[in-house]
Amino acid sequence: FRENMSRTQAESVIRNIIREIAQTCLSRGPTLSETLIAFMVKAVVLDPRNHFNVDRTLTKQVVKKLIEICVDRLMDEDSPTLNTIQMQVYFDMNYTSRREFADVQQKIQQSRVQSLSRDVTDTRARSREELHHLYTKIASYIIQRSNLGSNTDFNTVRETTAALQSVFPPSELSTFMSLLKQDKEEQLKELTLIVSGIRLFNKSNSRGGEAIRDVPAVLNETLPAAAADVERELAACQRLAWQYTALLEKIIEQDTDCPVQPHVLKHSLYNTRQHEAFLKIILADMILCAREVTRLQSDLTSRMKLVQDTVHSMSAVPTSQVFPHFTALAEMWAGLEGEKMLLSMLTSAASGLRGFVSAPSLLNPDQLERLLEGEQVRSDMERCSGTAERVVMTSDMSGCEWMFPERAVNFEGVPLQYKGVCGWTLVQKKGLIVPGNPHVGVLKHREKFYAFSSRSAACEFASRADEYITAVAEMAKTSAELIQLLHLHQEFACVTPYAEMQSGQNLLVKAISKSDSSTQTEIHPLETNIVKSYEWNEWEVRRKAIKLANLRKKVTRSMQTDLSHMRRQNSTQTFLPKDAGSQTKRDGESDVPKPQVYLSGLRGQETNMMKVDLTRTIDE
Repeated sequence: FRENMSRTQAESVIRNIIREIAQTCLSRGPTLSETLIAFMVKAVVLDPRNHFNVDRTLTKQVVKKLIEICVDRLMDEDSPTLNTIQMQVYFDMNYTSRREFADVQQKIQQSRVQSLSRDVTDTRARSREELHHLYTKIASYIIQRSNLGSNTDFNTVRETTAALQSVFPPSELSTFMSLLKQDKEEQLKELTLIVSGIRLFNKSNSRGGEAIRDVPAVLNETLPAAAADVERELAACQRLAWQYTALLEKIIEQDTDCPVQPHVLKHSLYNTRQHEAFLKIILADMILCAREVTRLQSDLTSRMKLVQDTVHSMSAVPTSQVFPHFTALAEMWAGLEGEKMLLSMLTSAASGLRGFVSAPSLLNPDQLERLLEGEQVRSDMERCSGTAERVVMTSDMSGCEWMFPERAVNFEGVPLQYKGVCGWTLVQKKGLIVPGNPHVGVLKHREKFYAFSSRSAACEFASRADEYITAVAEMAKTSAELIQLLHLHQEFACVTPYAEMQSGQNLLVKAISKSDSSTQTEIHPLETNIVKSYEWNEWEVRRKAIKLANLRKKVTRSMQTDLSHMRRQNSTQTFLPKDAGSQTKRDGESDVPKPQVYLSGLRGQETNMMKVDLTRTIDE
């Protein structure tokens, strides 16, 4: 709503609309998040069936109509579209990628010990009691930052204090107090790692550590079970999506009667496909988590054995040899703790998605079996394998640019539009989602890549690519869940996508695509053999030799007088005079007449010459 309204005014009006919708929905049912309401407002405005003109000023009637439509859609509990949008908003707000999750956890850990760290670094302890209190705070900081027990557990405090005394005795507090604040913080981090490593080593030798949770055992138990649950749920979700796709194809092609309206069945298919996409993301992260846990556990076991061999082979072990091992043990254990928290987040996200799945309640398995009697339910892989041999003939489509697996590098990683869904089928079959087969041929149109379910679909789409792209965008306006499902955020800039899962996937090297690149070489790949002390002139060498010989006979002496004894160096600072200037009277000038004299009688025979003064007077 841009005309006659500033950006600030428009945002204020939209916030008021969202607030009023939230209050109305709260009076009718449960509380809804502002993110969901804002997305629904955008979806209603984008839908051309509602006849909202975004270029006109909002009136009271328009605002009232917008609020009524949004409330009706948000209160429709049986709507698959609402369930899909709620699922997308939930996943956007509760899922975090591995890298972002690690950064968030690190910030949470720093904020948890920030106040305690400030107390330790800013204290000015002098008396014995104050120093003892400071040492206790350092031990509490180590327990809280390492997350190996609680500050209220007596055994944890005793073990941590004993380990700290072996590394950092109280007698070194004076040296610690003399450090800068930044150096103090760095030393606290190092002490935390070393003390944590000592406690973990003692736990492995059954010498304490009862309060430390056995994180590897917990991961070995929960991780396979969580991954298996997600795999089973994903398999059931995919099976249901294949059945709904086959049923919709039967209804479209054979005009078969169905107890459920086709558009409801179509939106249920969207709901199932979105659930499948989110489960794939979660399962991929769980697989990476399992690999990382296996690596960390293997490194932890080998490092623990190395520490035991080092400690038991010597009566007195140098700190330079054993402290790095303790630090490595603490870092590996912290990595396992991070994987445990990541698994908890993924499991919670997967369980939360189940509350927004609407497809299973639409038709029971018996109804699906009767409706699909005699029909072949094909999986996505079977659909792709059935069309893999019928590829696009580039000779028939000479004006288009195509990509094939045998001609492109990293073909499997090409970023396909519509998340790999066939755009032609989406338009021609009234919103049916069918995965495309990249091996048929990938069309490159306006620096974007499109996959298709068959060769005929690819040829028809390529002949009128812009029309099909526009038709898909118009279809997404009436089905707002497609914006997130098919990643149509470039067509709808007002809709913000959820965070990209893997930031490096789009940085691909392809045979046909163009990209900027740069290289940098070393300035001197080989070491220089220049001898700085070499002199080619023998007289210069002789001069240096005489200088060194004279220096051997020289002695540097210094003395102090009574006046200079114990005198400190003084310095003063003066202010230089500033530049100043003054202005005198301005220059003046006057215009005087130019003298003019005329001599007459020079041309005649007579020499009677007269001198005439023609100068003008000053008064004129």
